[in-house]
Amino acid sequence: MTLTCKDSPGIVAGVAGALAASGCNIEESSQFGDPDADCFFMRVRFCAPKRLTREDVYGALVPLAKRFAMKWQLHDVGHRTRTIIMVSKFDHCLTDLLYRWRAGSLPIDITRVVSNHENCRVAVEHEGLKFSHVPVSAKTKMAAEKKLRAMIGKDDAELVVLARYMQILSNGLAEDMFGRVINIHHSFLPSFKGANPYRQAHARGVKLTGATAHYVTPDLDEGPIIEQEIERVHHAMSVSDLIAAGRDVERRVLARAVKDHIEHRVLVNGQKTVIFR
Repeated sequence: MTLTCKDSPGIVAGVAGALAASGCNIEESSQFGDPDADCFFMRVRFCAPKRLTREDVYGALVPLAKRFAMKWQLHDVGHRTRTIIMVSKFDHCLTDLLYRWRAGSLPIDITRVVSNHENCRVAVEHEGLKFSHVPVSAKTKMAAEKKLRAMIGKDDAELVVLARYMQILSNGLAEDMFGRVINIHHSFLPSFKGANPYRQAHARGVKLTGATAHYVTPDLDEGPIIEQEIERVHHAMSVSDLIAAGRDVERRVLARAVKDHIEHRVLVNGQKTVIFR
């Protein structure tokens, strides 16, 4: 169970009491009260007795949710999130996600991989996954996005992961899919934009590289942050060294962000997030 509501006394006790009264056993519980937003966030993992259906548990929690005017959701821990991965030419994040998926450490169902290039087709199809090539140009951008929307609907996709997909989604799609599209980018933004950001950073003698994973919003690369990591670099490193270090961080950060999302550990709090680990 994940919930958000106005902060007030008795919420934790109410949740624990409602679950206990139904015969449920709490296995993990995390909560946070944000004094600035006067908002309370909570994630509770619990085990229900076999005699109870999901509907039984939901019904037992409805009075409590109404009492505190909660925005809440009930999730099945065993559910595998139906996921579309999108990629362009750089395949380091895609390859890492596929490895974790194949190893069982990332319990998602990858319905397909979508790309505006053919580069990754062989690797994707080798895994027995569907590869959809959707070219994008200035003239075909809207038509390409229409195809993407159709794929999301056909696959009943719950999550879209932009694993270094180098195209900008429209404001409409970003709004419609808010909280369900995760992007990854290097940490040099907003200082070094456009082509060759690593070369720009190298020329300025940066001492840190890193990556940021966030939910996609109409504000480009400024959505609520899920995960970040940095790594020290130094003067003896070439541009190629910086790129290699940056890509290594990107794949780790994106994988952690996806895992946090599918485990329902991420709650959006305005322009930021609460992460329960």
